[in-house]
Amino acid sequence: MALLQIKNLSKFFPVAQGFMSRLKEDVRAVDGVTLDIEDGETLGLVGESGCGKSTLGRCVIRLIEPTSGDVIFEDQNITDYNATEMREIRRKMQIIFQDPYSSLNPRMRVGDIIGEGMEIHKIASGDDLKFRVMELLDKVGLREEHYGRYPHEFSGGQRQRIGVARALAVNAKFIVADEAVSALDVSIQAQILNLLQDLQTEFKLTYFFISHDLRVVEHVSDRVAVMYLGKIVEIAPATKIYSDSQHPYTRALLSAVPIPDPSRKAERIVLEGDVPSPINPPPGCSFHPRCPFAEKICSEKEPELAFDGDHGVSCHLFGPGKAVR
Repeated sequence: MALLQIKNLSKFFPVAQGFMSRLKEDVRAVDGVTLDIEDGETLGLVGESGCGKSTLGRCVIRLIEPTSGDVIFEDQNITDYNATEMREIRRKMQIIFQDPYSSLNPRMRVGDIIGEGMEIHKIASGDDLKFRVMELLDKVGLREEHYGRYPHEFSGGQRQRIGVARALAVNAKFIVADEAVSALDVSIQAQILNLLQDLQTEFKLTYFFISHDLRVVEHVSDRVAVMYLGKIVEIAPATKIYSDSQHPYTRALLSAVPIPDPSRKAERIVLEGDVPSPINPPPGCSFHPRCPFAEKICSEKEPELAFDGDHGVSCHLFGPGKAVR
């Protein structure tokens, strides 16, 4: 059963063209995305920098207001909820930010950072609040003496553990992990990923895991969605994405992932040209200017995300019932 449904969600940012110009165009950061996230699963979202991943994650929990479309959480359409209505929803939807240095208030002690949400939502107060915060510190691998310290006294990995504890403090069910390990050293990344998986099992959490690192996404995700220029171009169970990807863009991304074995050489797929501007995306398939297989129809008609079972591909030439090259 879907815990969260994203239906035709878009986010456009208006920008002025030229100095003191009154003519405005839109940056199409997220352009008509439709996704379901099942209760208890981890859906990974991958793509190049600037493709709209983080914007989508923040629109889902309404840190950024979407331009159009719907977000349905636990069968409630929360798209038009006001601040009062969203307050209760925010207990269940939390985010872990990318930067563990700027995401914590440097003037607050760790105990106050973690406990703030519990006070706001009237979950606990006084001695009970402190006890709950201590429990959370232990859950994320920190110690009791860390309760009264400030964020600058911690390493990046420890700060991200504080961010995880803050997300858990209000009994969240759904967590957006927005590049949650990309700013950390590789060894620390593994610790945080293992921590997130352990907490998911213990607290029955659902993750929307956003990352540009395909190997990290493979390690934690049940399903993977691939995003290009604000659109989903392929979505499937993680095993299928990594063993039987269909979209040319997905294959190019996977070919760029280093293989930790010098005796094996993978064929590198090099894409020509740059990512088109999200202000003026190309007609038809947005990937066709860089696609080595593009045909005439690719520049004339936008492909739909077509499914064969649990594998969806947005391509005129590849995918369900089409040739695989």
